[in-house]
Amino acid sequence: QVQLVESGGDSVQAGGSLRLSCAASRYTYTRIHMGWFRQAPGKEREGVAGITSDGTTIYADSVKGRFTISKDDAKNTLYLQMNSLKPDDTAMYYCAARSGPVNSIPFLLSEHAYSYWGQGTQVTVSS
Repeated sequence: QVQLVESGGDSVQAGGSLRLSCAASRYTYTRIHMGWFRQAPGKEREGVAGITSDGTTIYADSVKGRFTISKDDAKNTLYLQMNSLKPDDTAMYYCAARSGPVNSIPFLLSEHAYSYWGQGTQVTVSS
């Protein structure tokens, strides 16, 4: 069982930055892959970024060059640095974790890749 707790969501103006954190606990897996997802009102949840246990990353086209996913294994914490925020980035942001192997990196942007989810943190970007 993995517990995930997100934090860092806030209301910011367009062009601003935020850093989201996701603290993971209660797991004993040696290899865990993680991702960030977001869901705006009336829209489906979409993958934003993913990172493998060995640090390989992947991003959705909509956030490439603006968002950076990273992790601190010593702190069991996942991060999402978000720069140049746009109103379209407004959404509830979720982190997710997967303990099984990954055959394809793009799979990390699919919600079907993950077994464990946090409760979410709200990001609101005003124009």
